Amino acid sequence: QVQLVESGGGLVQAGGSLRLSCTASSRRDRDLTMGWFRQAPGKAREFVAAIAAIGSRTDEADSVKGRFTISKGAAKGTIFLQMTGLNPADTATYYCAAREGFFIKTTLGEYKYWGQGTQVTVSS
Repeated sequence: QVQLVESGGGLVQAGGSLRLSCTASSRRDRDLTMGWFRQAPGKAREFVAAIAAIGSRTDEADSVKGRFTISKGAAKGTIFLQMTGLNPADTATYYCAAREGFFIKTTLGEYKYWGQGTQVTVSS
């Protein structure tokens, strides 16, 4: 089993920045591809960004390319999502997700482990 804990959400004005963090914990060592999804009220959960278990390959949704950057922390199992140029359309609950394996996937069903979510609210 893998536990994911997110932090870093909050309220920010349009044009501002936030950094989200996610830390994975498990009883045994695992190679985890990790990512972020988000869900706005009344909408489906959608892919935001992911980073491969090995190396630094990433993938981002078109809606956030050039504004959001996913990266790994120094500790294994820690990732960040640096969000810049935020706008009200980015308002959502952001979920950290993880899957065992080396390949990035962009669909919800490919991720077995999920965090509780952290709220990001962007005011206009």
